Amino acid sequence: MSDPPRWWPGRPPPSSASAGPGPAGGAYYYPPGTTPGPRRPEPPPRRARNPRGWLWAAVAVLLGILLARAHSITRDDVVLFCTIIPSIILHEVAHGWVALAFGDDTAKRAGRLTLNPLAHVDLVGTVLVPLLMIWGGFGFFGWAKPVPVNVSRLRSPRNHGVVVSLAGPATNALLCVLAAVLFHLTGALGAAAGPSVPLWVLILFYLGLVNLWLTVFNMIPIPPLDGSVLLERLLPGSWWPGYLRLRRYTLPLVLGVVMLATLIPDGGTSLIGHFSTMTENWWASLLGAG
Repeated sequence: MSDPPRWWPGRPPPSSASAGPGPAGGAYYYPPGTTPGPRRPEPPPRRARNPRGWLWAAVAVLLGILLARAHSITRDDVVLFCTIIPSIILHEVAHGWVALAFGDDTAKRAGRLTLNPLAHVDLVGTVLVPLLMIWGGFGFFGWAKPVPVNVSRLRSPRNHGVVVSLAGPATNALLCVLAAVLFHLTGALGAAAGPSVPLWVLILFYLGLVNLWLTVFNMIPIPPLDGSVLLERLLPGSWWPGYLRLRRYTLPLVLGVVMLATLIPDGGTSLIGHFSTMTENWWASLLGAG
């Protein structure tokens, strides 16, 4: 399948009477896994600073202290939460870095190609939802602020758009493999056989587990998850304006399914809790700890 012209998707062809990006998201294409949204102006170059990020961090710390004082949070919960945050941030940064490699510097000019978590933290998705789900025993789920990608700036918009989308779960898969390798090279299994499990062993264990879960979940071929790009690649270019209008409403649907899964009972826990436990047991057996 050949690449569409440079105005694809959402931008009318040069012969069109209307100038500039069209209504279906404009020149902006948000890779699956980020939040599709309305067209916005090009962000000016700026430093990656987010004053509100300090407020969000303070909210997370305060909530963590309250839960700890109520004896409702364990050391495992803290480690799990602290591994989720960098994992979903690196997932988003990977989208922007790959887009930059293919010619789009939108994320760079927006200050999003930084490992500073304050540039990526979303109060709800990065702080409250993961913390509350872990605390409630529902498993783990979260997201960071979406990284904007201008697909018309990619050298091969349709092909490179696929790679940009898959960069997120590929990064999570790489982190999962790295955690497994370090777990074996450092003798973590033997260290865990003592009376108490060392903190660094827990970090390696949960780093791999979180990224395994993120990889599998994000590769589900349902928009706006990253795996849907494999189906999107097959769509004719003429279908994209209508598809993008539809895709921006699928994120609430996915979130609704996740929240519903936390409420459906399954063997003394919720459906998502059961899935989380199965994943954890499989990961432990893979490492030889099961």
